[in-house]
Amino acid sequence: MSDPSTPRPGRTRPEPDGRRRSLDARRRSLRARRRAAVVALIRAVLIAAGLVTAYYLLPLDEHGTVTSSALLVCGLVGVLMVFGFEVWAIARSPHPRLKAVEALAATLALFLVLFAGAYYMVDRSTPGSFSEPLTRTDALYFTLTTFSTVGYGDIAARSQAGRVLTMAQMVGGLLLVGVAARVLASAVQAGLRRQGRGPAQPGSDSDAGTPDQ
Repeated sequence: MSDPSTPRPGRTRPEPDGRRRSLDARRRSLRARRRAAVVALIRAVLIAAGLVTAYYLLPLDEHGTVTSSALLVCGLVGVLMVFGFEVWAIARSPHPRLKAVEALAATLALFLVLFAGAYYMVDRSTPGSFSEPLTRTDALYFTLTTFSTVGYGDIAARSQAGRVLTMAQMVGGLLLVGVAARVLASAVQAGLRRQGRGPAQPGSDSDAGTPDQ
């Protein structure tokens, strides 16, 4: 007679309930992460598209140099405020890495659109500030080539105001790439530690060794 504990051919033994629940929980977690990644990507694209759309629609043709400078300063303060809020949100987000990508996209798009608008207004208020008259697309193109350090040379700043503005963008771009990226990485680690998924800070209880027996 065959052993009743031996599984018959063509039939599998049922998995324990605990293992099945664990697999279901992993599948749900994976689906949740995928949905969060898609939502973060769509949100980043929408933010960038909205800022570029606003750049093309806002009335920027009737501002002088002083007004342009004031708007630029206010815009930079706005960039810092948005960045600070995003850092706070990353540390408290259930998906800090995805939130960091969204924050970087929003901050970078706002930074680039801000300087593109400033270049356009300076060229409108002081003709000849650049090597050729700038349309909004030309100003955005010049901003991107300056930020990426490509500098094709087809458009160059000629006036003092244009060159000061270009230098300000260069410095701001270096800070954005260097300091801001490091701050975002620190915020991601803080968010992971808050959820118990990241490395503990040096000197915390989890790093303390066991006492000698």
